[in-house]
Amino acid sequence: MIKIENNKKFDLEERTFEFARKVRNFVKTLSKTLSNFEDSKQVVRSSGSVGANYIEENESLSKKDFIMRIKISRKEAKESRYWLKLLDTQDNPAHGKEKQVLIQESSELMNILGTILRKVEYKNEF
Repeated sequence: MIKIENNKKFDLEERTFEFARKVRNFVKTLSKTLSNFEDSKQVVRSSGSVGANYIEENESLSKKDFIMRIKISRKEAKESRYWLKLLDTQDNPAHGKEKQVLIQESSELMNILGTILRKVEYKNEF
């Protein structure tokens, strides 16, 4: 569990799971264009990989393994943001708003994972 400023705790494993679940629910509602079909497949994969790699990093056997997994998890969050931006939501303004929420969440996950990475790399924590 990670503690945030307002003394609330959040479980990053649960948060990454919810991100992947919300992405999957979102792409089900999009118009069925060829580009949306292809981009949806990519974003579904990358959004699920954020949490899968986070789980792996928590089970890592060494600091080097932990760092590699967290870098992959952060990379997948960044990739998810990229694919989300490519999805076509012009036919429905509500889809555009939901897409922005998911893009924001992917950015926040990138920042959280980046902070964890910097702490481990530069403060020699593990």
